[in-house]
Amino acid sequence: MSDEIKSIHEFDLNIICEYYSGLERQGPGSPEITTKALSFIDNLTEESNIVDIGCGTGGQTMVLAQNASGNVRGIDLFPTFIDLFNSNASKLNLQDRVKGIVASMDDLPFQQEEMDLIWSEGAIYNIGFERGLREWRKFLKKGGYVAVSEASWFTDERPAEIEEFWEDAYPGIDTIPNKVKQMQEAGYVPVASFILPDECWIKHFYELQDVVQEEFLKKHAGNKAAEGFIANQRHEMQLYYKYKEFYGYVFYIGKKI
Repeated sequence: MSDEIKSIHEFDLNIICEYYSGLERQGPGSPEITTKALSFIDNLTEESNIVDIGCGTGGQTMVLAQNASGNVRGIDLFPTFIDLFNSNASKLNLQDRVKGIVASMDDLPFQQEEMDLIWSEGAIYNIGFERGLREWRKFLKKGGYVAVSEASWFTDERPAEIEEFWEDAYPGIDTIPNKVKQMQEAGYVPVASFILPDECWIKHFYELQDVVQEEFLKKHAGNKAAEGFIANQRHEMQLYYKYKEFYGYVFYIGKKI
């Protein structure tokens, strides 16, 4: 990684939180992809318990709630995200069965075998794919589902520049067959896996950041940390356009056995 571009891990969490608070989604995805992943889940009723871990402001959670029966809880570490989450639920008249809670994904406030569905779009990397699947499993009922989207390699070999970037950002990135194997070894039957299309990154994530970035830079004019963070975001986007045939997000759906 060049000296001009810092690792994402070097930035203050408050800067990251403020920036992503201005976005409907905090990672690649789309309403169509959320509903597609949900189509593989077949055990939900009005009494079902669903949790979206690492929910952010709830862009995908609201789609989930609008298309699935049951009570939905969102978990995120940032109070700002949860405030926006609960506000969004109220605007959509979902507040009676959708609630955001401030908590850490490595210390979830649930009972064993309480959940029918554990959801997480683009967030399980914070704890690690294998660790998250193993630790969250105890909260699922037998026959319950886990559905997560995760950064994955599409090929066994890739250019050094993008491999170096991802090894720094998320060393847990791996190929799709290896991720499916990890899910199986964690105690799930792999039900489905599919690659998120380019538009989930471009139309629903990167293009929406243009205005937010300009406003962020104006607000924090002269702030080197803020400017460095935006440079990091733009560098990540450029790498995606350059190397998107080698990596992307993949949805993995598994059933607890």
